[in-house]
Amino acid sequence: MALLIMVADLTIGREKYAAYQDTCKRAREKAMPLYQRLAGAVDEDTDAYNLVSGAFKMPKDTEAAKAARSKAIAHATLVATEVPFRVMQDAYEGMKLVETMLGNSNPNAASDLGVAGLSLSMAVRGAWLNVKTNLPGVKEEARAKAFAEEGQRIYQEARLLAERLENED
Repeated sequence: MALLIMVADLTIGREKYAAYQDTCKRAREKAMPLYQRLAGAVDEDTDAYNLVSGAFKMPKDTEAAKAARSKAIAHATLVATEVPFRVMQDAYEGMKLVETMLGNSNPNAASDLGVAGLSLSMAVRGAWLNVKTNLPGVKEEARAKAFAEEGQRIYQEARLLAERLENED
């Protein structure tokens, strides 16, 4: 997202690229909250891992302790699935912004825009791996199904978009 914002900044305000101003301004405006959420997801993912790790370390010496531990693991796993799922959503939205800027931004930064698309594509793919890893531990059946179906849809659409982005000249 930072690269996309950089490319927008290298375009906005330059008379030479006047035709691209509106596209880049809109993309930058939409990119900023995505950038902030994705940057924040790094800490959220660490917190989610610590939550899962802590839940698995809980005592299980009594039935009450086992029940509390199971409940904590289920909650932690849900959180640990939500974080990468949101990363998938935000990174895919970023990919769509990259697509709007292709051929509509400073051509001297075209490779930076391409790297932005590739990086966001990998973010979707990596986050999908995390979601899939955590899905068996999501005890709320409806939530697990929604993560699986929507995650698969985003993953597939992101792969198709990544191919289009890579084949753009």
